[in-house]
Amino acid sequence: MKYDLLIVGGGPAGLTAAIHARARDKSVLVISNEPTASPLGRAPGMANYPGLPGITGAELIERLLDQATALGAQHRKGRALSVMPMGGSVMVSVENDAVEGRAVILAPGVSRAAPLKGEAELLGRGVSYCATCDGMFYRGKDVVVAGDAPDLLEEAQFLRSIGCQVSMAKLAGLEILGTDHVTGVRDKNGEEIPCQGVFLLRASIAPAQLAPGLALEGGYIKVDGRMATNLPGVYAAGDCTGQPLQLAKAVGQGQAAAHFALEGLG
Repeated sequence: MKYDLLIVGGGPAGLTAAIHARARDKSVLVISNEPTASPLGRAPGMANYPGLPGITGAELIERLLDQATALGAQHRKGRALSVMPMGGSVMVSVENDAVEGRAVILAPGVSRAAPLKGEAELLGRGVSYCATCDGMFYRGKDVVVAGDAPDLLEEAQFLRSIGCQVSMAKLAGLEILGTDHVTGVRDKNGEEIPCQGVFLLRASIAPAQLAPGLALEGGYIKVDGRMATNLPGVYAAGDCTGQPLQLAKAVGQGQAAAHFALEGLG
């Protein structure tokens, strides 16, 4: 199925965009991890959100998600791994699958983890973000799994089931070794683990890694007044577009991004 709008992120920006799109009778798929697992979802109460003083972050997200799905938006739990404009449509890979939309809104919030040393240089040459997608390339080989994704242990077990020798490592301070391909990792204590593959299973992926060629400004996604990025059919909203990192701004940008994205579809 080709959706009118794909939305990466289940926070206030993404869910507001979904609500607006469904109000205009457009097909919508929201792709996110468990929405209430975000930092906002753990907020015990907010005093500065207009009209709803004291509401918890989890309650607000649940209300937005319920409203979006009641209107007919679809929600798929999973990690978006890449976004690729294809000329007239946009493909988003989700775990070991792909979905297609006429446009996409990036609303993943902000990445709170800097790329590891060697990660960008060796991406696709031993570094992967999805075990079920790329695991077969490493059947019978030594691999390292590191991250904080909810399905981390499940992904590691999958690698073991296809014959990989799996070592677990912590992300903090991890360095990926190799020149033309991965040869191992070094942890923050200086211990080296030889391997041919490294699976970095973060709960979310930084925008620059999610959409190659995406223009950034100060580490945030660069958008124009229509919430459009430099990539065709790709819009962005919320904290990922920069300061101020405020809930009210995210909601407003989510509505604007959906409005202009759908307007661009004709």
